[in-house]
Amino acid sequence: MAKIHCLNPISPKGTDRFPDSYKLVEDLNSADAVLVRSASMKELQLPAGLLAIARAGAGVNNIPLDKCAEQGIVVFNTPGANANGVKEEVLCGMLLAARDIVGGIEWVQTIKGTETIAKDVEKGKKAFAGTEISGKVLGVIGLGAIGVEVANAASGLGMKVMGYDPFLSVNAAWKLSRRVQHVTDIAEIYRSCDYITVHVPLSDKTRGMVGKEQIALMKTGAVVLNFARDALVDDAAMAAALNEGKVKRYVTDFPNPQNSVMKGCLCIPHLGASTEESEDNCACMAADELTDYLENGNISHSVNYPDCDMGVCKAASRIAILHRNVPNMIGQITGCLAAEGVNISNLTNKSRDQYAYTLLDLDAPCSRDTLQKLCAIEGVLKVRTIC
Repeated sequence: MAKIHCLNPISPKGTDRFPDSYKLVEDLNSADAVLVRSASMKELQLPAGLLAIARAGAGVNNIPLDKCAEQGIVVFNTPGANANGVKEEVLCGMLLAARDIVGGIEWVQTIKGTETIAKDVEKGKKAFAGTEISGKVLGVIGLGAIGVEVANAASGLGMKVMGYDPFLSVNAAWKLSRRVQHVTDIAEIYRSCDYITVHVPLSDKTRGMVGKEQIALMKTGAVVLNFARDALVDDAAMAAALNEGKVKRYVTDFPNPQNSVMKGCLCIPHLGASTEESEDNCACMAADELTDYLENGNISHSVNYPDCDMGVCKAASRIAILHRNVPNMIGQITGCLAAEGVNISNLTNKSRDQYAYTLLDLDAPCSRDTLQKLCAIEGVLKVRTIC
């Protein structure tokens, strides 16, 4: 019986997808796998028997990826499952920035209930007038699942859309509207666009990517939207740009002590994926990823190990080996099995940076002694019998 521990409340639409043989448990130390949303796992002592973690969402900055990889724990996320929810909030952010709707609503609250409110509104509304987004130029940096959705939707609203992504996948390219102009120089986005929205992962290379130099290239009065990760935008540079009027509005889904007091910054309390539909979609996708990994050894959408798929296990036995990506590892594994008289009917090996994954279908079950010998190979992190 597989045991699943939920670190956060997870939509029942996801947990209900687990087979009847699975059990939700309260004790992390007894779990085979973990479902998590926003709870931080960085300080947790992860049990030796833990096999996998599935993040019901895209970002995994709350999970110690290197630590998990070293323990042979596969970490999954759910890219694209919340894309529509985030897309809709980005569109909302553009509309809020185009017109001072927030300021107008706040002003109405100061005169609510007065006898002259209707006349006062007609006199005072000009202070909150703005522009339309139709006909304006939107630059989308990062054309993954969310970026493509935003680009296509904005194009449908009459905006001219420019997209930048040096790693544009074939799948994303197929989904991207032909009306979206794909540019190869990110500086063109900064120079040409009235609105700029960022949809890239946070890494050492992207941290602070919208900074002083990039802002200097922008049109005066540009609007910057950040619904991806807080640290993608340099707060000090953005504060200066807002004070000087270089940037008209900064809309972010990640309030912090710096941006929450910036003039012209609209801070939304991280609501991008906070919709019933997004939470359901993420939970379902995460549950399916864990089930396929636990039952068949297949990896899909992992962030610390390579994706690998050998379908449903139909062999006499299947073993999964998580190991370092080093020379002669396959030779040592197959040699060990050959020495024990075990025939391999099918084998798949995939690597990702310093880690690799090997799935083997065998004509006969492995003995406990053989499994121990596989575990003893230098560089092997975890060995698991699937069936």
